[in-house]
This record gives sequence, C-alpha cells and structure tokens, in this order.
Amino acid sequence: MEKINSFLVIVILCFMCFLKCLDEIRAISDINTDGDALLALKAHIINDPKNLLSSNWSKDTSICNWIGITCGIRHHRVRGIRLTNMSLTGTIPPQIGNLSFLVNFSLLNNSFHGFLPIELSNLHRLKFLKLGFNFFNGVIPSWIGSFSQLQYLSLDFNKFKGGIPLQICNLTNLRRLYLGSNNLEGEIPKSIGNLINLEILSIRRNFIGGKIPLSIGNLTKLRAIDFDENKLAGERDYRRHSGYL
Repeated sequence: MEKINSFLVIVILCFMCFLKCLDEIRAISDINTDGDALLALKAHIINDPKNLLSSNWSKDTSICNWIGITCGIRHHRVRGIRLTNMSLTGTIPPQIGNLSFLVNFSLLNNSFHGFLPIELSNLHRLKFLKLGFNFFNGVIPSWIGSFSQLQYLSLDFNKFKGGIPLQICNLTNLRRLYLGSNNLEGEIPKSIGNLINLEILSIRRNFIGGKIPLSIGNLTKLRAIDFDENKLAGERDYRRHSGYL
C-alpha cells in the first residue's frame, strides 16, 4: 500500500510540473503575441524623429522594458501603451486588437491618421482610450460603445465627421468624454443621459445642431461641460471650466 501511495504522489507531482510547464509555455506564447502586435505598430509608424521606438523597440530586449509600455505583474501581459507627445506619424494596425489585456491606450498629441481599425473592439479590458490631438478621420465607429469598462475617451482635435454614435451612450462607466474640435454634425443623442458617471463632457467646435437634450439633467456628477461653437438651437456657452482636462 505504501508503494502505491508513493507512486500516486510521484504521479501527482509530475502532473503538477506538467501543468506548470504548460502555463509557462502559454505565457511565452501570449507575450510573443503582444510583442508581434507592438512591432506591427512600430512598422506602421513612418516618422519617428526622436528615434525613440526605432532604437528601443527591439526583440533583443523584453517588451515590458520598451519605451511607453507597461506590463501586468500577475499575467506579464501588455496593459499599457503610452506614446504621448513623441511627434510620431503613422496609423494604427489591426494587430493592436490582439493585446487582450490592454487597459490604457494613449497616443495623445502626435500625427497619427487614418481610420480606427475595427479590431480595436476586441480590447474588452480597455479603460482609457486617448487619441486626441492627432489626424484620425472617418466617422466615429459604432463599436466604440462595446468598451463596457471605458472611463476616459479622448477623440478631440482630430478630423472625425458624421454624427455622435448612439452606442457611445452605452458607456455607463465613462467619466470623461472629449469630442471637441472635429467635424461632427447631427444632434446630441437623447440617450446621453445614460452616462450617469460622466464628470467632463466636451463637444465644442463642431457642427452639432438641434436642441440640448433634457436628459443632460440626469448627469448629476458633471463638473465641466462645453458645447460652445456649435449650431445648437438657442446656443449658449455651457462651459463651466476652461482648458483641456
């Protein structure tokens, strides 16, 4: 009986080691997927005047040590891309949608352009999407409303056109929404009142018309709002705070 028990212990230990090896292999595979997505982004950057990425984003070093990249401690996956104020020119490749642990994606104040790829809708953990002060164009896609955890959305100072998508009002965790200085038209969705956690709302310098919906009154947490320089009926300056927050 003792021999059988010893054998079972050995089998269990071997199985546990096997599972640990599988986890390590899976982790290596996952981080390689993240690395490939970031290298695709690097390949889509056509101008890097400060040579920040060209000299640093290399397979010779861990991606968690790359400029602008942060990784999670637990899963060792990419959780943050912060490439702000780097004078970069390029487009967002669809491979970015493979960064399934991404929480923070910021390209603020660069010269990125083109459409937003639909693959970004795969980033279900995203809480901060900061794409302001670039040259992105096309319409704001309806899938923007699929980011159920999103708290911060900055699309201002770009070249987006068309209307404000109704789906944006599904982002009930949203606290800051910046859509100003684009070419947006149409009306403010009546369902804007669903954004009950919203603290800052700016759609200034667009071509938004119609009336300001009464549902704005549902946004009891608002502390800054700016509808200035639009075509709203009976337009008045609703700014309670100035500057980029």
